[in-house]
Amino acid sequence: MSWDWQVFCQDTMDREVVQSCFGKGGDITYLDWMLSAWGWTVSVSLLALLLALVLGSIIGTLRTLQDRPMIVRLGNAWVELFRNIPLLVQIFLWYHVLPTLFPVLRGVPGFALVVLALGFFTSARIAEQVRSGIQALPRGQRYAGMAMGFTTFQTYRYVLLPMAFRIIIPPLTSETMNIFKNSSVAFAVSVAELTMFAMQAQEETSRGIEVYLAVTTLYILSAFAINRIMAFIEKRARIPGMVVSGAAGGGH
Repeated sequence: MSWDWQVFCQDTMDREVVQSCFGKGGDITYLDWMLSAWGWTVSVSLLALLLALVLGSIIGTLRTLQDRPMIVRLGNAWVELFRNIPLLVQIFLWYHVLPTLFPVLRGVPGFALVVLALGFFTSARIAEQVRSGIQALPRGQRYAGMAMGFTTFQTYRYVLLPMAFRIIIPPLTSETMNIFKNSSVAFAVSVAELTMFAMQAQEETSRGIEVYLAVTTLYILSAFAINRIMAFIEKRARIPGMVVSGAAGGGH
């Protein structure tokens, strides 16, 4: 078996090899196509991650309001709903079912619907981590905020959340890497990301090994870059001994 990496330099229309491997004058090579698909994958992942972080932080915080049982129940319902429905099913619901029930969604691009589905799915997982991080803190921190005259909002804003987020950076790193992997389901609603590129390119060129190796490499590079960024953030935000004491102090 011989490999032919020149497949990425071929024009997608006439299959002629382009000298620079990049198309000119409106021509597109498979390398152009793959890099464009990588851009779509990164865009979907980062926007969904931003949405998941905002919603997950809010929902996770609301689930720890001890004197607001109704709000806690609503937060729990959010987590159970979006965590227990498979992501692919959620994407099909957003793309095929919800636009039928809510006509305003009919004009929304598939890209945006995938971002919503992936963001809501991941927000449920982040909400659980935020809740765990807050509950892992010693109760004395909450009491210290109250003793200083802080409101509930101020206690969370200035005392609890800054510490909780430092504790949960490692699991957040895993979720951030997972969101890049999970973005591959966007192909199901025709978003031109890496997985769709790989499926179509290997059918057109019959060079599945080369195509999938290249796509796998781009996924690995994306995950590695996120891992290094999060490791840098964790190193800068780490408080010596806090993770150990916080993990052991949830009941004190």
